[in-house]
Formats: sequence, structure tokens, C-alpha cells
Amino acid sequence: MVGELMPEQSPAPILVLGTHNKKKRLEMEALLAPIGCRLLTLDDFSNALEVDETGATFAENAALKAAEQAKHLEHWVLGEDSGLVVPALQGDPGVYSARYSGPNATDASNNALLLERLQGIADRKAYYVCAMALSDPNGEILARSEGRCWGRILTEERGAGGFGYDPMFEIPEYHHTFGQLGPAVKAAISHRARASAQMVLQLGNLIRSGGWYPDVKAVS
Repeated sequence: MVGELMPEQSPAPILVLGTHNKKKRLEMEALLAPIGCRLLTLDDFSNALEVDETGATFAENAALKAAEQAKHLEHWVLGEDSGLVVPALQGDPGVYSARYSGPNATDASNNALLLERLQGIADRKAYYVCAMALSDPNGEILARSEGRCWGRILTEERGAGGFGYDPMFEIPEYHHTFGQLGPAVKAAISHRARASAQMVLQLGNLIRSGGWYPDVKAVS
């Protein structure tokens, strides 16, 4: 059964972002604007799945989110998985970034645990990873992308912007954290921006080839 949309149907082609995160939606709407489709999230569906993130990598989780949700909703779905990697902590928080401090984790509890585990460690280099996967309604992955953004973890939070570990993740070239940098700068340099740029190119190729929404005009 086709997923039941709660808002009114739009004639624009629909691309479903496989997340409930409203802040991610705002970021992605700007980053994917060149595609010219209507971007929805799982909050726009009454029957969205809860996909278990059982993958060992960000790429595996992104593909799981995309394929399982796409088959269930019978829409094209862009799955995305992202998080923070700290080499000095053997790659933690990694794919557990959102639930680093347990099943009831919050941004505050995750940040506090990261600071605790980095105490006494001089090497505080870290990078954000964003992996994306596009699935057609049959569950076939037709495009993948990945972006990274390097920085370092500070000893305290700075700035109230962004979400997750952003207030502690400093970009050395800017001397500011993602929590301090404005959305325009973040949209240009973030891991999600880099993964999105790659995905936009692939989506454009699919549109031009008739492999995705053949009734949509080619992206110029």
C-alpha cells in the first residue's frame, strides 16, 4: 500500500528524507534545492517504519534506511547516516553518535560523555562523516555519496547553533565551532554539504537519463 501522506499531495516529484530530524530537513532543503523536488521527511507520513540501524558503517546504515523505507512507503527515499569519529577513541562515537550515552541519550549527555572520555588525551582531532544512499521504490540503491569534515574537539562547548556535537566541534581554519558558525558557512563546508553535493550530481544524471522521475525536466 502506498504511504499515506498527511499533507496535501503536490504535483512536484517527491523525495523522502529518511529522518524525523527537523533540523536536518532544514539543512537538506537548502542543499538539495537544485533538484527541484518536494522534500519530505518521515514526519510527513502516518505509516513510516522505524528502521533498525544494524550496519557496521555509516554507508550501511544509510542504505538500510533508504531501501527499507522506500519499499514500505513506495516512494524514492534518501537515507542518510552521519556522526562523529574521534581517532584517539578508536573511532568512537562512530555509528553510535546519536546514542553514545545510552538508549535515552540527549545531545547534552552525549557531549558530556565525550568530554569525559577525552580527558587527558592531547590528540583531539575528529571528523564528521555523512553517508547518503538513494533508493527507488523497489528498494534498489541507485546512488551513494559520502562527505567528511575535519576539526577538533574542544574542552568546552561554544555556541548555541547546530545540533549534536556541533558546539564542541571546532574548525581550526575558522577558530569557531559548528555551534558558532552561521548556516551559510556550515552549508559550504560541512560533511552533509559535501555528501549532498555529490548526491545532487548523481540525481541530476538520473533525471537526465530518465532513470528517476522521467517527467521532470533535466537539471541544467
